[in-house]
Amino acid sequence: MDFREFLLKKQHVPEKNVPYYLRWVAQYHTFCRKNPELGTPSESVTSFVTWLAKQHEEWQVLQAREAVRLYLYFTDGAQHKVTSVPDDDHDWKTIDDEMSSALRLRHRSYRTEQTYKAWVHRFGSFLGHKHPGSIEQSDVERFLSYLAVEGKVSASTQNQAFSALLFLFRHVLDKSLSGMEATVRSNRPKRLPVVLSRGEVRCILDAMQGITGLMASLIYGGGLRIEECLTLRVKDIDFERGFLTIRSGKGGKDRQTLLPKNLMEPLRQHLSRIREIHEEDRKNGIEGVAMPGALEYKYPNAGKEWGWFWVFPSGNLSADPVSKIIRRHHMFPTTLQKAFKRAALKADIAKQASVHTLRHSFAAHVLEAGYDIRTLQELLGHANLQTTMIYTHVAVKNKLGVVSPLDMETA
Repeated sequence: MDFREFLLKKQHVPEKNVPYYLRWVAQYHTFCRKNPELGTPSESVTSFVTWLAKQHEEWQVLQAREAVRLYLYFTDGAQHKVTSVPDDDHDWKTIDDEMSSALRLRHRSYRTEQTYKAWVHRFGSFLGHKHPGSIEQSDVERFLSYLAVEGKVSASTQNQAFSALLFLFRHVLDKSLSGMEATVRSNRPKRLPVVLSRGEVRCILDAMQGITGLMASLIYGGGLRIEECLTLRVKDIDFERGFLTIRSGKGGKDRQTLLPKNLMEPLRQHLSRIREIHEEDRKNGIEGVAMPGALEYKYPNAGKEWGWFWVFPSGNLSADPVSKIIRRHHMFPTTLQKAFKRAALKADIAKQASVHTLRHSFAAHVLEAGYDIRTLQELLGHANLQTTMIYTHVAVKNKLGVVSPLDMETA
């Protein structure tokens, strides 16, 4: 079976879209040849997608990323068909399916599912598709050490790989991982988060217009992660109490954070406009929005209710990557990221700021206002207080009032 047949018969990609998928893969190969320093698939795909985003529409970039992902999966699968034992229940194709099932059972996001499975594919290739039943902890240690020494990956990338393999061992292979002392660890430089001053935040927000401006203001005003803002639902807004409820944030925990008073009226007006989109979808018989976990099966019509609708819905319908159902997704992060970057340039901000910098700035400014670290921990949704403590190093009020000797001369 060639890749074209794989797309049509196994992935059920519409025939009219297949030529575009093949074209994206051809462009990916050309890009890799011109950039041989991008050794690993994850690095090359990320760089390729970033390059495409500079010259193509968002939907095209997403289609290209999906095409390359499927191609890498297909080529990896073709290799394992030769080297694995087809009669065994625990071959690598079964491992891939079981990873999907285990991740969805635990309500992990589609993005996490794809990331973890990509690491498992790469792990299998590293082992020469050694039989999964005979994989040992020493194999994981060798792979992680290889990433650090040969791949020269960052500490965060190595930790991501470890998390994926830990999930594989615990929930698919039913084995334990402990110790890992023999693993060579990537160096983790101690970097402080970039924080904008209140004036810099105001300049950026003033330079942003419409929906992306509202999104950026919510992220700064409530300390949201970008994904938490994108997946916000209408029912999670409490205008009376001035709170936003963040469902299944990082670590799968719910929390409440601030809804700024200054945003209540703009947010009400925004909801009034998107309600028209919701009603139009209902008139046109469009499937409801995706539901978390098993709620889609328990309450099959809940996704059509106004309360479950996205606060920031996409302007276009698209196929659900898991169910393949045509429905309305929430906005994509690149829309906000590009708008933020343009605003930062317009505001002449020299710092290496991103949308996530607004969350860092929220944390620092809350501490500077005199609120305690435990309160900030709850607002940010950190499981560990140590994670929150880093903001004590960037909040101005924590500099102990020290004056530079150079300034003492003029004081």
